[in-house]
Amino acid sequence: MDTYATPHSCRATPGVSRMAIAPTDIERRILDFMVEYLRSNTYQPSIREIGERFGIKSTKTVSEHLQALAQKGFLERDPSRSRGVRILGMDMNPDVVSLPCYRELPEGSELRPDRAESFLSLDRKLVPNRGAFVVRAGSDGLPALGVSEGDYLLVEPTVLDLAEEGSVVVVRDEGGVSYRRVSRNGRGVYLRDLRPGSESIRVEDADALDLVGRVSALIHRMDGRDANASLTAH
Repeated sequence: MDTYATPHSCRATPGVSRMAIAPTDIERRILDFMVEYLRSNTYQPSIREIGERFGIKSTKTVSEHLQALAQKGFLERDPSRSRGVRILGMDMNPDVVSLPCYRELPEGSELRPDRAESFLSLDRKLVPNRGAFVVRAGSDGLPALGVSEGDYLLVEPTVLDLAEEGSVVVVRDEGGVSYRRVSRNGRGVYLRDLRPGSESIRVEDADALDLVGRVSALIHRMDGRDANASLTAH
């Protein structure tokens, strides 16, 4: 059975009237970010976090955007509190989890949802582990996995001992971020680079390995005419 994943869209709750004035582009993006942040963290981002996400240095400017959204009926605000915002008219589906989506994995730094390019909403049954995220495949792709540019890879946190034979993991090392297939034999654990011509490495110290996570699913776009994305679990 095919499962489809689409970027977040705001859906009105039954009984809530349609907004009379549409938000501007930046207001809509701020509102989407707030909804996704709330789904992921159960609390709202602060004004400063909103500013960092959109490159807005002035907290006053962020506050003005929030006030505009409140005046248009999208929010209720308590200006005396940093996170004193309630989103109106949204269907916060408890069966759905919103995951940060990165264009590429940053090297030498922690993953931060406020640095994500966007968010994807997936059924919680597909994402059993907390801390999962999505990364978009680049132009080089991963031919060995059938991955093309623009595809989405679902990555879940794991440790090497739990990574099954043949599973694909994301590893950081001196050369940057790479995708490697786990292989075990009587001599130890090896990580085979999926890029053509690359050599396997033997894991001497699992504790020293910077293991980002395990690739657990591929969201593959069929072609330019198909707006849906099929999800294949691994």
